Amino acid sequence: MGKGKLAKFADMAANPLVVECPFWKLKADDGFALKGRWNADFFKNDNPIVLELGCGRGEYTVGLARQYGDKNFIGVDIKGARMWHGAQEALNEGLTNVGFLRTSIEFIHEMFAENEVSEIWLTFSDPQMKKPTKRLTSTYFMERYRKFLMDDGVLHLKTDSNFMATYTRLMAEHNHLPIEQWTDDLYHSSDLSPLISHLLTIRTYYEQMWLDRGLTIKYIRFRLPHDGMLSEPDVEIPIDEYRSYDHEVLTTVKTRK
Repeated sequence: MGKGKLAKFADMAANPLVVECPFWKLKADDGFALKGRWNADFFKNDNPIVLELGCGRGEYTVGLARQYGDKNFIGVDIKGARMWHGAQEALNEGLTNVGFLRTSIEFIHEMFAENEVSEIWLTFSDPQMKKPTKRLTSTYFMERYRKFLMDDGVLHLKTDSNFMATYTRLMAEHNHLPIEQWTDDLYHSSDLSPLISHLLTIRTYYEQMWLDRGLTIKYIRFRLPHDGMLSEPDVEIPIDEYRSYDHEVLTTVKTRK
């Protein structure tokens, strides 16, 4: 039997690599103490900060930290019991360039100061086919990212979802956000930069699950300038029929904006 949730929560509370900040604490403390201070107070270096939003078990955050010792990586998720795996692994390995933030991504702009983050990774995010403002690549979230991401900062998306990949590409194109890499079959593409080819060695729990089911993995890398108004693309996108959690929707609708 796996480690119980209560024991995992206790481990998380004691793990020096983990910061927990529920929204009520933001209000009670009149702000987040590490905002603008991640390099100085948490990592104690001046290396660039990279976020993985919705990090789940934290495999990608830890994998990136192992490969790039000259960057700092922070995995962000609301579910501490899942994040426990990566946090414990990083602690046991003695990694000093990795951290985990347990909070709601809805309030991520309250956790980092202007220009404090250089890159964002979104790995197998819920495509939120019914709720556009909850998609982590929506313009709703792009405006939040602009508050702390450096000008022309990089966003990476890895996804099994045709819906999420198509929506994100169309959103970027509609808003003239520079797309630097795009493939709808990451593991069978001959047109990848050396950097992305190198990153193929890191696979998350969910990624392996989708690959085992014979699904292709999509990848897009684009930049987010600070200037310019953002708006949603007015398009209809076929939904992912294989996603069982959206089963009820499949019986009534075949496309979503």
